[in-house]
Amino acid sequence: MNDQPQLPFGTFETVAPALNVRDLLAGPVADALAAWADREAARSVLYVDTDPEKADTAVFCETYGVPLEASANCVVVAAKRGGETTRAACLALAHTRVDVNRAVRKRLEARKASFAPMEAAVELTGMEYGGITPVGLPADWPLLIDEAVARAPYVLVGSGRRRGKLILPGRALAALPGAEVLAGLAG
Repeated sequence: MNDQPQLPFGTFETVAPALNVRDLLAGPVADALAAWADREAARSVLYVDTDPEKADTAVFCETYGVPLEASANCVVVAAKRGGETTRAACLALAHTRVDVNRAVRKRLEARKASFAPMEAAVELTGMEYGGITPVGLPADWPLLIDEAVARAPYVLVGSGRRRGKLILPGRALAALPGAEVLAGLAG
């Protein structure tokens, strides 16, 4: 009898409830899962072990049999208005692109919005480049989620590290602290 949880997609040798393998996650991700008030959502998160050399989306999806429509990318943006900078994270399905210049800028009421430099994104999130995930982001950041992600039965996202990914229901992502589901965030 196989004790591994049932995967909704993909071919992975190792799968486990993420709460059971918190030591494999980036610190902020493990802490967020442990503290998530919605315990059902926290228990729904699966961890799959993956090769960090294959963490980039296109290579990853091909290697592990994950449809692009089931994979989501989390990007960090910096929005400026006056002398102030607001950081936010945006989550969109891998086959789409976040509309930073219109949708994000408008939602954050900024004069200018752009992708944050890699070094800043890594430092501010406490996560590795190529593994940044919406789970465990700084508490004061808005998390803007494209409506297609929230509607997806299951979505694959980073684990906070380049090694390993998380799989969870789109509705659980929409229930993360600071999450806001937006129509037209990505296209």
